[in-house]
Amino acid sequence: MDPTEPTPTETDRIRQAIGGFLEERLRPKLENLKDDEHEARQQLIADHRPDAWIADAARRVGQIQQVSHALKFTHPSADGSSLSSGGNAAASPYEVGTHTIAGELAPDVVGNAAALDVYKFLRLCVGGRTLLERATDRDAALAEALSDDPALAAEWMEAFAGLPRAKGRPSSHKLAKQLYWPVDDTAYHLLAPLFSSPLAHAVYGRIHAERFSDEAKAAREAKRNGRFHEHGYREYRDLAIQSFGGSKPQNISQLNSERRGENYLLASVPPLWQSPAVRPPLNTETVFLANRHFARRPEVRRLTDALRNFLHGVADAKSNIRIRNTRRQLVADLCDQVLQMAAELRELEPGWSAAAECRLNLAEQCWLDPARCLTDDDFATSYRRGDWQDEVCLRFANWLNLKLQTDKTVFGGPEAREWQGMMQDELKMLREELDDE
Repeated sequence: MDPTEPTPTETDRIRQAIGGFLEERLRPKLENLKDDEHEARQQLIADHRPDAWIADAARRVGQIQQVSHALKFTHPSADGSSLSSGGNAAASPYEVGTHTIAGELAPDVVGNAAALDVYKFLRLCVGGRTLLERATDRDAALAEALSDDPALAAEWMEAFAGLPRAKGRPSSHKLAKQLYWPVDDTAYHLLAPLFSSPLAHAVYGRIHAERFSDEAKAAREAKRNGRFHEHGYREYRDLAIQSFGGSKPQNISQLNSERRGENYLLASVPPLWQSPAVRPPLNTETVFLANRHFARRPEVRRLTDALRNFLHGVADAKSNIRIRNTRRQLVADLCDQVLQMAAELRELEPGWSAAAECRLNLAEQCWLDPARCLTDDDFATSYRRGDWQDEVCLRFANWLNLKLQTDKTVFGGPEAREWQGMMQDELKMLREELDDE
């Protein structure tokens, strides 16, 4: 910049922004004209002079409204009210709504699509403030930039500042959603649920970026080639796209037009749980082996590792309530896994333990295949005797002793008996469950 030139004032910068906006709008219209259309060319140039265009914009701004919840998302022909709201500030942080993005709310605009250029004009940002914000604040620099006539400038700013205001009294429509909500035996509130356009826009923007951004594409390519990439990516399973407005999304709202009428719908269905097939423990004498059957369950591995590491860490410490409570909880969780395994095996066809391939000890056969009593009288006699419960608990205790061996926690004969005594309370629930069978 030439140091002899005066520094542009705030008014000058606003005028430059307005001039640039109008020039960008005028240029493609002139390019579409034929060379001999001189009158049309002159008319377009005259219509895009700042004073003429701004006067027309101030007149047309009443045809649109800035909102957050637009009615036409419910039905494109609904003629009721759209509303502007930042959401429920008192809502729980665990609830997702318009309030979730209150600090970065992208307002939407509804109304005559032919007047949406006025909203683009009011979104011009100069000095960190939009022209709409300046009009709302009755900014003196904007007034000077709009017109040399103070009264005319004030009139135009008042018109522009009315963009967020509701048009008339709130009303619903026969094509809008309506819910009668009872408040007592004789009265109802009539509720009209509205679509939160800014929230949908924020969700759409995030998902679209995570699906199609250059970073996400590069990350997916790196995964396919088995290479590391510093930028991760997300996959959205069973994603659906809802379309609003058909070939004219601008008739619904401005933000809908920016999304090309698209709105992402996340899958809202329960997961399809596919459990691995439950197989009977064949060709083994017990389910409590070092690294087979019960020990292979992922949660059992996690719990035994946690208990072994914990006991190793406190081996030299004196017993206290924290140590006892932690040990008790971990063993109780392992007992839960014992019961869970038994429940799964009991879903098998009754009598599976009578197969030649089944070499389970009789106590565990009684425990894991109790319905066999209905077809096998000798088995039913052993089952009713009930001494199999104690043997199951002892086998579990011996298995756990073996799994917990470390250089600091060695369970020999006397130690094992002491450990079994320590586990007595923890195994009480398991014993009670077995006694009830």
